[in-house]
Amino acid sequence: MELFACEASQAFAAKVVDHINAIKPADQPELHLGALDILHFSDGEFQPQFTESVRGAKAYVLQSTFPPTDNLMELLLTMDAAKRASAAEVTAVIPYFGWARQDRKDKPRVAIGAKLVANLLKAAGADRIMTCDLHAQQIQGFFDIPVDHVYASSVFIPHIEAQNIPHLSIAAPDMGGAKKANIYARELHCPVIICHKTRAKANVVDSITAIGEIEGRNIIIVDHMIDTAGTLGKAAEVLLQKGALSVRACATHGLLSGPAVQRIHDSVLEEVYITDTIPHPELENDPKIRIVSMTEVFARIINKVYNYESISQEFAL
Repeated sequence: MELFACEASQAFAAKVVDHINAIKPADQPELHLGALDILHFSDGEFQPQFTESVRGAKAYVLQSTFPPTDNLMELLLTMDAAKRASAAEVTAVIPYFGWARQDRKDKPRVAIGAKLVANLLKAAGADRIMTCDLHAQQIQGFFDIPVDHVYASSVFIPHIEAQNIPHLSIAAPDMGGAKKANIYARELHCPVIICHKTRAKANVVDSITAIGEIEGRNIIIVDHMIDTAGTLGKAAEVLLQKGALSVRACATHGLLSGPAVQRIHDSVLEEVYITDTIPHPELENDPKIRIVSMTEVFARIINKVYNYESISQEFAL
């Protein structure tokens, strides 16, 4: 096994390596983060180069593909380099799978970006994909190679349980999140609230209504990502107006673009939990935003896949 990290996910990969070394069988050698150099040219082009042999190796290349597009291109070039250097297998470990919101042709003359990225990953040499909380689970069907889809609920649910929040309810921010909210509510033994939103345009919410028992409840909104935090802030306001005692939120991927962090700070939300699938070192001591790590989960999955062990228990939630 050899694990390499592209530039955007170095810190995440280093923690994954530490966790793998803590759980790996004793007869396996110590894993280190592989040597990968990225040569940058003055015009913005770049070239990844492995500075150690990968011949015959099972290479895991880790990179989240959040904006800019350079992060996706760097992952593609690194996998291509691994294949051309005679790696036996190449697994793309993508904690955050970007372009996944473009998963269908929902209006005329648009691209299906998620399918295009799936094709690019396969063309670059990926033999397997590992990712976390896709925008839509059906995206797994865009691939003709195995996809290990990890769920952040495996870290969020224990984290929420540890808070011992009384009169807890789980809320979905929109109709599409109802299934995810129901899973959380089932595991936490609490009611579900469904929010219904209409959009004026992308990233702009027109109105939100909430359905369910709200009055006197401490509510946690669950979602797969926070982009500009516009939906989240409005949903929290609506829930408080309807009698909620408090509102928190947890979302797997903290894109936190534009005014998102300031909106969260200015909102009625008590706390927001995100994972480290997208790096935010500046938020380490933030008063409202808490980061829950997914590195141990990915370490378990990588170790089990490498050793041909079942990973079915990782998909229990």
